[in-house]
Amino acid sequence: MQKGKTTSASYGPWLVGLGAALWGTESAWRIPLNELFDAKVIVFWEHVLILIIFLPILISRLHEIPNIQPRTWGYLLFSGFAGSAVGTIFFTLALKYGNPTVVNVILNIQPVISTVGAFLLFQDRLARSFFLYAGIAIIAGVFVSVQYPQLIGISFERAGLNIGTAYALICAFFWGLATVAGRGVMIGMSLRLASSLRIVVGLTCMMMIVLAYGKFHAAALWPPAAQAHTAKAILLLVLLASVSGGIPLLIYFEGLHLTRASTAGYFEMMQTLAAVCITWGVFHASLHFHQVIAAMVLILAVAIVHRVQQHVEARERINV
Repeated sequence: MQKGKTTSASYGPWLVGLGAALWGTESAWRIPLNELFDAKVIVFWEHVLILIIFLPILISRLHEIPNIQPRTWGYLLFSGFAGSAVGTIFFTLALKYGNPTVVNVILNIQPVISTVGAFLLFQDRLARSFFLYAGIAIIAGVFVSVQYPQLIGISFERAGLNIGTAYALICAFFWGLATVAGRGVMIGMSLRLASSLRIVVGLTCMMMIVLAYGKFHAAALWPPAAQAHTAKAILLLVLLASVSGGIPLLIYFEGLHLTRASTAGYFEMMQTLAAVCITWGVFHASLHFHQVIAAMVLILAVAIVHRVQQHVEARERINV
């Protein structure tokens, strides 16, 4: 039993990283979709298609719903609202109005939020050197994000920060909190049910948001730009919902089930690294030399964070 637990604890964070990396591919589909749809409509269709994919799983797990505790429902509602709906809208807007590479690396602020949340809600024990290497990772993320760091003191805009940066920061805030809420969900229900219900909650939120903005009608849900490129629009939406949506969601939740929320937040930075590869290689949003160096430092810091946290978790298992 001890050996099994150790194996789960060691590969759990890497499942989180794999799921996050697949999420990182969404820039390849979401950026061209921004030319065809409003950001809120993109997220709405994304949830519709993911729910269709997850519908067989949801139906097979409906019998578990009466056993869900109110506290777990609270975590689920917040996770679906903050992560699936609102956070994704701001991410889509950030890609539309900002440099896609810069936008993606700004998401490295997520671990700070998820670490604080995990400490407050789950009393996760942190290694003594945790904040040192976490701080290095965050500082490196800042240097990756800023094109001209020497100009920060003069003007954020001249340093390369714009409205896209602001949207990315808001997205990081919601996604960071959703990470912690997701861990709370996994404590109270099965992986398959949690994954399916999060999509239901996200779609419900998106329907209310689209209605509130007066876009729940044919002309807005399938605008002229999409009508002119119907095949392209459908293909991009399907890829977004499957390769970058439903599949990584299952992998991510399985990893989160085996991982502390404080550690999971740092492995979610794999989403940023995968996205940068796409935005740089496909959309030619290149990085300056100092940004490349900062990215390498970030990767090393995340690896060290994983190692020091593993030592803490191993000692706790021994004490138990």
